[in-house]
Amino acid sequence: MLLIKLATKSLLNRKASALLTLFTIAISVMLLMSIERVRVDAKSSFSNTISGTDLIVGARTGDIQLLLSSVFRIGHANNGVSWKSYQYISGQRGVKWAIPMSLGDSHKGLAVLGTNKDYFEHYRFAKKQSLSFSQGHEFNHLFEVVLGAEVASSLGYQLGDEVVIAHGMGNTSFHNHDDNPFKVVGILKPTGTPVDKTLHIPLAAIEAIHGGHAHQHEAAQADANDHDHDHDQHDDVDLVGTPKQITAFLLGFDSPLYTLQVRRNINQYKDEALLAIMPGVTLRELWEMLSIVEKILLLFSIVVVLISLLGMLTSLLSSLNQRRRELAILRSVGARPWHIFTLISVESLLITGLGCIVGIALFYALMLLGADYLQSHAGISLNIALLSSYELMLLAAIMVAGFIVGLIPATRAYFYSLADGMSIKI
Repeated sequence: MLLIKLATKSLLNRKASALLTLFTIAISVMLLMSIERVRVDAKSSFSNTISGTDLIVGARTGDIQLLLSSVFRIGHANNGVSWKSYQYISGQRGVKWAIPMSLGDSHKGLAVLGTNKDYFEHYRFAKKQSLSFSQGHEFNHLFEVVLGAEVASSLGYQLGDEVVIAHGMGNTSFHNHDDNPFKVVGILKPTGTPVDKTLHIPLAAIEAIHGGHAHQHEAAQADANDHDHDHDQHDDVDLVGTPKQITAFLLGFDSPLYTLQVRRNINQYKDEALLAIMPGVTLRELWEMLSIVEKILLLFSIVVVLISLLGMLTSLLSSLNQRRRELAILRSVGARPWHIFTLISVESLLITGLGCIVGIALFYALMLLGADYLQSHAGISLNIALLSSYELMLLAAIMVAGFIVGLIPATRAYFYSLADGMSIKI
């Protein structure tokens, strides 16, 4: 306890350099913890984008390309799936539900998805969480739209507002469908997935705004105005229509036993070149491709920690010559060389330990401040919880590294005090 008290007073006597070293270690700890937490939660959020879906079916491309285009709205599908094939496959034995998806339109750079009501009932994210509404309800009429949470918040839309869909993806659209505005009838709760940045409209509306069977859709719209929001199955069929093709569709089965069988049949489907993927398997493959990025981030944070520890080493070594008088006085009052060695080691441990504590405080502050931003802009849902066992291991490794680094100036102080003690005796 006496050595700890002496080490504390010694650091307070050199508080400027000690605080600078402590702050450097704290920043490095904050970076290491933040990168590690974001890495883990990004992987979790990535894997939780779609849950409970057994197969994703689209035109034959690559597994990852189909996943990115249909689920993450990244890239474009080169070809579509004919409506005839969708109806045939969705009617196979064991298929519990099927969700058609038609992409290709946008609104102010945000994806527009044409689908059916089963999307709101069966689509799952995270640990099989279902979609829910913060305001309004699902679409019941042809020209109604349900907004993702990020769409509503970023563009300031409210229930009852009108939205104009444009043909083409991204910020550059080729044609605005001004003659067919959509009324906002529902806003989904945040999910931390691409659903938040998507506008959802009836599948039949996709065909309507592109001029397909215009007279049928005008009649459907007129009929919709005479009904309330409680529609029967006939109305749901009208909202689906009979499009020529769709981008992809999701399948859920009564039993996992059907998944591999139907997948094989789809991949060998003769009428059309189709591809069926299991989203969980493909997500793991995608993350393995990105593993080099996470390794680089982890390496970068470790290098930052090492640099901060080298800074502490430099600070302690540079102060040794200035402290020879202090060490000589300690020797004159009975301190042995190993006391001096322990004193310097304790100082390095105190700096490292306090740096870790401050770094953890900064880490949680950064998480609280950045959670909403990462949720809305990157779809990463941060888990602001206690440190995991792996994170505690990282902190323990930093403490051990700080102790090892502290042994270098402690050893030099040991020999300084030994030499000064001998000269005093002479």
